[in-house]
Amino acid sequence: MIFVPETNAGAQTPMSMLPFKTLIKIDRTGHPAVYIQLANGLINLIRDGKIIPGTFLPGTREMARIIQIHRKTVINAYDELATQGWIESLPQKGFRVVPDLPVVKPRTYHPKSNFSQPISLTEDLLQLPVLVRPGWVSEPTDGAIIVDDGFPDPLLSPHESFLQQYRQLLRSKEQYQISLHIDRGGVPHLKSATSTFLNRSRGLNITDEHLIITRGAQMAIYMAAALLIRPGDNIVVSDPSYFIADFIFQKLGAVIHRVAVDQEGMDVNQLEDLLKTKQFRMLYVIPHHHHPTTVTMSSSRRIQLLNVIKQYGLWTIEDDYDYDFHYRNSPILPLASADHGGRIIYIGSYTKLLGPSFRIGYMVAEKHFINQAIRFKRLIDIRGDFMMESALANLIENGELGRHIRRSKKIYADRLESASKLIADPFAESIYFEKPQGGMALWLRFDNRYPLAQILVKASARNLHFQGSAYFEGHIANLNSLRFGFASLSEDRMGQAISIMREILR
Repeated sequence: MIFVPETNAGAQTPMSMLPFKTLIKIDRTGHPAVYIQLANGLINLIRDGKIIPGTFLPGTREMARIIQIHRKTVINAYDELATQGWIESLPQKGFRVVPDLPVVKPRTYHPKSNFSQPISLTEDLLQLPVLVRPGWVSEPTDGAIIVDDGFPDPLLSPHESFLQQYRQLLRSKEQYQISLHIDRGGVPHLKSATSTFLNRSRGLNITDEHLIITRGAQMAIYMAAALLIRPGDNIVVSDPSYFIADFIFQKLGAVIHRVAVDQEGMDVNQLEDLLKTKQFRMLYVIPHHHHPTTVTMSSSRRIQLLNVIKQYGLWTIEDDYDYDFHYRNSPILPLASADHGGRIIYIGSYTKLLGPSFRIGYMVAEKHFINQAIRFKRLIDIRGDFMMESALANLIENGELGRHIRRSKKIYADRLESASKLIADPFAESIYFEKPQGGMALWLRFDNRYPLAQILVKASARNLHFQGSAYFEGHIANLNSLRFGFASLSEDRMGQAISIMREILR
């Protein structure tokens, strides 16, 4: 304990003039303890230059009166400050801030942030693009109509079933044990349920060893690309392609080559001609509801592409982000369901089934690749969301996910019909689109008389915000096209959005 003098005799600067009660806020109901709050408050005043080194603090009785707390609390606070080396107790004089502390210039009562930008910041840090969807104009206000990139309707998600599973897990003794497990690519229960789900719905014929759970498909794309690409590697993507994937590949140092997309998907003849010119490391392809154009690759093209992948030993990332929503007939099986010599990394997501807030995806590949991916994942996500993963595994096994897919699939099919009819007739000479076989978005191509950049600004002024990927700048400037997400729009909101579009184009 420090010596507790009764007075401040000999104090050089009577500190009782400072408004300590105003400067130090005490929460008697919160944490930490009150004496720690007082000690921390005085430390901050010293650091901010409001109390300079060598000056005296009020005596314990005086400080107790000012702050309106018990004197013993002040004694404990001063004891803590002395232990930390901030103050010293001088017999018959009082409590003095240690004189040889570095002098801190007085600041205002609203000090500047200590995290100001260093001069060399732009040289020290990796420079990354601002990843907003092309065409972003402004933040939506309350009541705005938002047309997204093609997301599920969150109102249809089985939230109550998830909450029920969460409550059961929280009461379970097993959840603590699960949280301590070393991550081996996701909660084992979900890995097992996912492999069964993919085998039944996609014919992949995999075991848990071929699969890793990720926080959405975006993480899976990044991880797969980071394991494959070295600076200077030549890779192939479609033209147009998913713009965030392009950013990832570029940042990893890849040299991107582009192959056109037509009504049957990626032009495989053009791809094969390109592969003959030099060595290529990787192909990124979206055969099912291609992003952004929504085209589904034909069966003949898929067979041809599989032959090319095997012939050239081409690593291939197959992005199959919304396989489950196919409306006209049964979906075509993924490339990964056929013989590909272990060269395809298959990526999908539960997010497109359940909603943007459910960040769970998966990657499927040969065992060695998955083992490396698990090690890589631990560097950026040491344990995963074991509660969400466990709850989802239960929903898969009890059949709730399957029921949700069937319910929402019917609703989204109806919304596709409504959107197609509402756009087809009034915009016959200004907007062109092909009705997709499935998915959650339309690919709208605007006549060049109607520049998309101007449409986006005018729509935003009317509180209609197009947040789907827009393609009208750079090497894709000639597309003048936009993804119109219909799945998340109610009939009423969809009608309002298209009515505003009609006004703008008129």
